[in-house]
Amino acid sequence: MAMLVFLAALLSVALVSGCSQHKDWPVDCSDLYKAGQTVSGIYSIYPAGDIPVSVYCQMISDGNEEDKGGWTVIQRRMDGSVNFYRPWNQYKRGFGNVEGEYWLGLENMYQLTRNNKYMLRVDLEDFEGNKVFALYSSFSVGPEAGEYKLKVSGFKDGGAGDSLSYHNGFKFSTFDKDQDVYVNNCAKQFLGAFWYSKCHYANPNGVYLWGKDPTLYAIGNVWSTWKGYTVGMKSISMKIKRVS
Repeated sequence: MAMLVFLAALLSVALVSGCSQHKDWPVDCSDLYKAGQTVSGIYSIYPAGDIPVSVYCQMISDGNEEDKGGWTVIQRRMDGSVNFYRPWNQYKRGFGNVEGEYWLGLENMYQLTRNNKYMLRVDLEDFEGNKVFALYSSFSVGPEAGEYKLKVSGFKDGGAGDSLSYHNGFKFSTFDKDQDVYVNNCAKQFLGAFWYSKCHYANPNGVYLWGKDPTLYAIGNVWSTWKGYTVGMKSISMKIKRVS
């Protein structure tokens, strides 16, 4: 009997210890930044509370309060090394190389944004070295039961123009799961995957184009309000940060 009591006590301590450790796990890069991590790079976060997810954290500040570190990168294109024309299940769970091009995953985005408020920043660079951004004060992704619907608002221009508000309120679509409101399949027609409507102003997951190609209309990784539909971005990244 004494041994059973002793084992029960050990189990109780372990459970309490586990719960305490659970609370200390970083939910996103904001937690890591607040804990003193100031170097940009790959870290593990716990958006769902129990399973680690590797992510790139942008910790460098450009001096503005809203742009201080702690950004969790949810999408990044930079060299065309990863194929983004992929089916629903891969967009759901995430894919790519966290050191380079990757997509964090719709389920991870939902888990991140379901309990806290986040802002979104989209950074763009063309092949001439010009850099701009678009900032949104509110960003969230709904649950899979609602097909990971996008909610985005509060646009602030950093030179890129607003190509994302058009997609607000729409479900995510891939070539094998057409959920747009267009007569055709937007993902198939424009070789990407996104929160398409009829079809897009932005196609960040489209074909990686090496600059301008007028013969390839709207299939590239374009941001139409900056460079139109025939100029692919050298780099594009979408990153979110928790709003206090």
